[in-house]
Amino acid sequence: MQASFKLSWGCKGQQANDQHKKEIVSFESGNITTADRSSKQVWTIVSNAAAISLTWETSPQTVIIFTKPNSTSVRLLSVEMLRWLREHKGLNVYVEPRVKAELLAESSSLDFVQTWEDDKEISLLHPMIDLVITLGGDGTVLWAASMFKGPVPPIVPFSMGSLGFMTPFHSEQYRDCLEAVLKGPISITLRHRLQCHIIRDKARHDYETEENTLVLNEVTIDRGISSYLTNLECYCDNSFVTCVQGDGLILSTTSGSTAYSLAAGGSMVHPQVPGILFTPICPHSLSFRPLILPDHVTVRVQVPFNSRSSAWVSFDGKGRKQLEAGDALVCSIAPWPVSTACQVESTHDFLRSIHDGLHWNLRKTQSSDGPRDT
Repeated sequence: MQASFKLSWGCKGQQANDQHKKEIVSFESGNITTADRSSKQVWTIVSNAAAISLTWETSPQTVIIFTKPNSTSVRLLSVEMLRWLREHKGLNVYVEPRVKAELLAESSSLDFVQTWEDDKEISLLHPMIDLVITLGGDGTVLWAASMFKGPVPPIVPFSMGSLGFMTPFHSEQYRDCLEAVLKGPISITLRHRLQCHIIRDKARHDYETEENTLVLNEVTIDRGISSYLTNLECYCDNSFVTCVQGDGLILSTTSGSTAYSLAAGGSMVHPQVPGILFTPICPHSLSFRPLILPDHVTVRVQVPFNSRSSAWVSFDGKGRKQLEAGDALVCSIAPWPVSTACQVESTHDFLRSIHDGLHWNLRKTQSSDGPRDT
């Protein structure tokens, strides 16, 4: 049975009172309900929040590790970590099929590591996973989250890549980090995901629309190799928003605000602020500023029937698909957030990441021996 835990909202170092308990999020169905807590994995949500704390109610038994490929340092650390998790913590450990083959080629003593055969088998494995560990950069976190089409177990991300907005833990102290995580309580960041699907104009029935795709950073609509400006009609809950003429449009989560959206002129937003960032790419307008929309809206972006060219859509930089005239992309906040463990707490980790990763507002200090007002 999957391990259970609770989340509490409250000021740092303080526990919220029971009278502030607001609602329960069940990871069995992904729905927010007010039902009594069952023996399955649940989150207790408390209002009036600052930090979010995760407390295990039953001990984790099964972990899955995702690693950045083609990295010697990552491979060496994963072997050491796998042995430690098994021999010192007695946990069941899963890795991707590619990684298992590499491990067995290196040493037969790693045959305790488990894996899966296909997509169907991993979908059956999801309810058994208590904890996810990533060894790599932000891209590895995105990859790990994409493997879960519904609820996502808590993720412990170790920084072994070039970007570190989502990876606060250092690999050198992995034993101390994992000891603290497995014992709890730990601070976490709840990161919203976008749920997207494409509606084809040629589809004459609802069942012909394409399946949902979940993204943690952003979905991007661009003009591809066309020399024409992208022409996109945008709607918010069926209300017309604007027509985008330019290189394209980014619909980003707040976790993705420090990624492509930032490069296109969007604002940096704390990842726990619920919302959808609406950021144009090189708009042919002097007054087209980015928007931040509330998290409860549904955004629809359609290629007009009279468009001079098609558009292209990609999800977290992958799964690129063509949008013909009349096709539409529909996006909303998914009901299943991604929880990532914090080294200190969410706000501290976020501010440190923009200082260290982007050198935000870094400048020389003004000299104090210049002229003074009299």
